[in-house]
Amino acid sequence: MDLRAETLAANRELMAAMVANEIAGGVEVRHHSARGAKGAPDVALLVFTPTARAAQRPGLIFIHGGGFVLGSAEGFSGPCAALALEHDCVVVSVDYRLAPETPYPGPLEDCYAGLCWTFAHAQALGIDPARIALTGPSAGGGLAAALALAARDRAGPRLCAQILVYPMLDWRTGTDAAPFTNPVAGRVGWTADQNRFGWEAMIGGNEAARRAPWCSPALAQSLAGLPPTFIAVGMLDLFVDEDVEYARRLIAAGVPTELHVYPGAFHGFDFAPEAGVSSRFRRDLSSAIGRAFQ
Repeated sequence: MDLRAETLAANRELMAAMVANEIAGGVEVRHHSARGAKGAPDVALLVFTPTARAAQRPGLIFIHGGGFVLGSAEGFSGPCAALALEHDCVVVSVDYRLAPETPYPGPLEDCYAGLCWTFAHAQALGIDPARIALTGPSAGGGLAAALALAARDRAGPRLCAQILVYPMLDWRTGTDAAPFTNPVAGRVGWTADQNRFGWEAMIGGNEAARRAPWCSPALAQSLAGLPPTFIAVGMLDLFVDEDVEYARRLIAAGVPTELHVYPGAFHGFDFAPEAGVSSRFRRDLSSAIGRAFQ
């Protein structure tokens, strides 16, 4: 993917075509909106609910991926519906605004609005507020990690878990400021060039954002008090070092943490569902979500 300002529109179309959004039967999809932060527009939400009757279900807040500049809640509707069916849960997918049109803190505040809306409407949605977890892949995983930090720091809603799939946590990765040197990571799937573009779009010229842990969670001074965490990443993923380091710091902070590093796997490896490593990842992910909802 040649990701530049000049190719962004075409790449957004490509991203929409890459992600399967077919919805299997047995799931009802409804459109809602949450009130945005002061001065910001309302935030669109997609809510996926199994049609089988249930008194209360767990809730899963889903933040889509796309390097902060690509993707949409609609584009990930297939995976969200599958999660709702597999775990008999209500999935709330946040259609946050994309960079560079909306840089930090706009995307995070959209996600926070979706988080607060979910907890405020838990009873109407049939969600058990004690069993609401947060998940997302790639940039969505990074926003999920930032959202967990913001919820902790603002004394906001308490999450039962954060499920981070190859999360994008550190703006320094792929730059001269990177704290790690890894000659094998980031050659396939998501490169240093793409990463720099995504982060610069998110930062938007706001130098204070480079120091903000709600923008780049790897910069958080303390990870204590965060919810139990699952992190999965491929050995060849550009994000492998920042993700492993984040897991190490969570463990040191006393946060129950599960980390999986998959040999031979690059960023987005699970888009090849027939691969053995993808099957192992899906089993690990399913088990982690199931335990979080117990």
